Amino acid sequence: MKKYIIFFSLLLISCTVIAQQVVDTIQKIVPGRVNSTEQQNKPYVILISIDGFRYDYAEKYHAQHLLDLANSGVKAEAMIPSFPSVTFPNHYAIASGLYPSHSGLVNNAYYAPDRKAIYNMNNKARVADGSWYGGTPLWVLAEQQHMLSASFYWVASEAPIKSINPTYYYAYNDKIGIHSRIGTVVSWLSLPPEKRPHLITFYFPQVDHEAHKHGVESTENQSAIHFVDSAIYELTEAVKRTGLNVNYVLVSDHGMANVDNEHPLPIPAVIDTNKFKISGESMIFGLYAKDANDIQSTYEALKKDQLGYKVYLKKDMPAYLHYGATDDYYNHIGDILLLADYPNVFRMGNLNRKIDPATHGYDPSAVKQMYATFYAWGPAFKPHLQIPAFPNVDVYPLITDILGLTYTEKIDGTKEIADKVLLKP
Repeated sequence: MKKYIIFFSLLLISCTVIAQQVVDTIQKIVPGRVNSTEQQNKPYVILISIDGFRYDYAEKYHAQHLLDLANSGVKAEAMIPSFPSVTFPNHYAIASGLYPSHSGLVNNAYYAPDRKAIYNMNNKARVADGSWYGGTPLWVLAEQQHMLSASFYWVASEAPIKSINPTYYYAYNDKIGIHSRIGTVVSWLSLPPEKRPHLITFYFPQVDHEAHKHGVESTENQSAIHFVDSAIYELTEAVKRTGLNVNYVLVSDHGMANVDNEHPLPIPAVIDTNKFKISGESMIFGLYAKDANDIQSTYEALKKDQLGYKVYLKKDMPAYLHYGATDDYYNHIGDILLLADYPNVFRMGNLNRKIDPATHGYDPSAVKQMYATFYAWGPAFKPHLQIPAFPNVDVYPLITDILGLTYTEKIDGTKEIADKVLLKP
């Protein structure tokens, strides 16, 4: 009898493990939506993100397809990420036109005192909860104006923000191959006009992953760059066969730099975790006081001992970072902030965890390797145009201009880039 009990116990454990490993690869389709007659005549935009694709990668590693596409249209010297230069805040800054402090998505992980909860990009339930995101991302704006949208991944696209998802979207996973993803985009663009999305987002994680794990100059990172270069060429060639004149906006969320992972900074001993919650990344983290009376004394102790990092009270953060008390619309930024000096990183969490040889998150004005990429081409764009670096929040009004969408909410982006790069009727 005991043997049978052990057998069935092991079987139950195995089934549980298998169930946990099941990945949701099913396309989600919101029923009942159609493009209005007016929107059916609007242009098409595919917004592509290559995570961690530094501003100089295409030239440095000879991504020839990307260079040819960029040179046919608009190529920026760089695009400047919002602070902190990490993935979730910057994807959402591009999509919403808001600085992280103004959207509430202030880091990949942060504490929200009003909720007494931590947002973490690895927590799928938090990521898919639309109440964590301020502003109106592009796909929500489009759907509000009866223009259909689709997302093959983008930060927050699987969350019902203002109770709205894209008409067509996927929960993020890495199980769907690139040829299937491209085939899905073609199938969307082959739908009848009333069902065809005019805004599509598309995301590549490979370059960021390989650079983190192996370093900027690694063969693995270079291979990932060439993989993406080939995939985007395949995508553009496949879309051509639909007969539609599609506009492409290619961006990255941030750059990447090799760091000193052999000598990480410890979390300063003067921080009393009974008095503060700690949340953030290895380059920047915040201390959230349980009692405001503990803030000043802890700050002064940190200031005395700071070595390899800078410490700020939230109210004293440099204004140009848009990350201080006056910008903290949702009270999601820590009362005290610790910023590692490049190339230093803090050791966060598991003391035995190997620290990546390359990362991002630093102040882009101090570390140019944080600069991101911007290329754009298609019938809406001026040909063979190079422009100076610009902030990533300006992408939002650029895309709304192409699609003929209107917005009334205050955003941080301006129409300066749209006016420079778009062909006028």
